[in-house]
Amino acid sequence: MESLQSADFWIGLIKIVWINIILSGDNAVVIAMAARSLPPAQQQKAVLLGSGAAVVLRIVLTIVAAKLLALPYLQILGGLLLLWIGLQLLREEEEDGGEAKEYGTLLAAVRTILLADLVMSLDNVIAVAAAAQGSMVLLVLGLAISIPLVIFGSTLMIKLMERFPIIVMLGAALIGWVGGETIVSDVSLKDVLAADPWLQYSAAAAGALFVVAAGRFLQRRAHAGAGH
Repeated sequence: MESLQSADFWIGLIKIVWINIILSGDNAVVIAMAARSLPPAQQQKAVLLGSGAAVVLRIVLTIVAAKLLALPYLQILGGLLLLWIGLQLLREEEEDGGEAKEYGTLLAAVRTILLADLVMSLDNVIAVAAAAQGSMVLLVLGLAISIPLVIFGSTLMIKLMERFPIIVMLGAALIGWVGGETIVSDVSLKDVLAADPWLQYSAAAAGALFVVAAGRFLQRRAHAGAGH
């Protein structure tokens, strides 16, 4: 086991925590958006369960991430899944706007959090694994320390979304952005992306635009249906 007095140990731990702070912003948004569909009493429980389960998932992913990312079409499927999640969360926002609010279930919220984190963390965990340099102790400690950071970020986002509803739309756009970016980052498109690097940003912007535009269309259609 690594010595706690070793400078390399503490430097590695700081690196992992810092990487997680930087890379967990989009995950905090997903957790917050999924938890918003729950009764206030269950929101904190969803944030705690979702964040904890997501960290355990990341530890497992770190072991297999490099091999998974080498599989063709996996990130395309993952990116499409993120676009679908973005649309679902926007649809829940529309339902929340009614007089008689229908709350979602804790299990559904945690499932949404885990699905999104599974896709969004595949490439992130490679950076964490590199910082850990093969040390399982560093990996587990670094990710465990990151849990309260993600919980704090998610809780703050929930409060901001309740006060400023436009943040929900921006959050859905962020999920769409990551979805588009994930699709074009697939190993099967490696040569295409190398020839035209601008495609990464174009695909990300297209993903964000798709989620927002499709979400607004579904909201208008729901309003029209309610009017009839």
